[in-house]
Amino acid sequence: MKIQSRRKTPPVGVGNVLLGGGHPVVIQSMTDTPTADVERTLKQVIELIDAGSEMVRVTVNDDDAARAVPEIVKALRAQGYTAPVIGDFHFNGHTLLAKHPACARSLDKYRINPGNVGRGERHDENFTQIIKIAVGHNKPVRIGVNWGSLDQELLTALMEENAKRKNPESARGVTLEAMVQSALSSAALARKCGLREDQIVLSVKMSVVQDMVSVYSRLAKECDYALHLGLTEAGSDVQGITSSAAALAILLQQGIGDTIR
Repeated sequence: MKIQSRRKTPPVGVGNVLLGGGHPVVIQSMTDTPTADVERTLKQVIELIDAGSEMVRVTVNDDDAARAVPEIVKALRAQGYTAPVIGDFHFNGHTLLAKHPACARSLDKYRINPGNVGRGERHDENFTQIIKIAVGHNKPVRIGVNWGSLDQELLTALMEENAKRKNPESARGVTLEAMVQSALSSAALARKCGLREDQIVLSVKMSVVQDMVSVYSRLAKECDYALHLGLTEAGSDVQGITSSAAALAILLQQGIGDTIR
């Protein structure tokens, strides 16, 4: 099977690792420990790096986790590990990053989901606050859209618009379009806030292999941003591993994807 040439993207610097821009696909993983437990989280980060992970993501979901991040990173570096550490933020990311500048500085990249940073005007305010902090610390950001927390206002608007068409798309097709639009509009807002093109990574995670292939193919045609590939809710059992491998194989063969989990 012939592998198509890699899709061209700006190279994104994440700590000492470059993803996109023709560089090899970067392997990353995520801890499942309470980040506030410094000892356990540090141990797992090291285990993941030793197993081949080139970047490791940790959840930053509360004040205790945010306070623990600098300790984890400092201890990791003291042991000679240079792999980037990524912070996974959710509905309170804007508050935690503003309240804990040491955490914001220590992380090599932030991951945010535009579907759970607030509604309406609060959404844009919270999202903008996170991006401005990233710009201030010169950090890249992954804007990770997830079908399970897709912006319902956007989806409803597209569904209503679709219903007026002479030949409306299926609900699945509209959902895929909403995923792409959410990612692109969020990236556009991030750019307005000062985040550079080479500091943005996008992901649009679905839970079904065919949907994942379709949505990433659409997104790849509409932008030049680096892409993080992943199948959400895949699980770690044989079925989950098989589903993830199937989707990743198709997309990577098409030259789509710059980092995978």
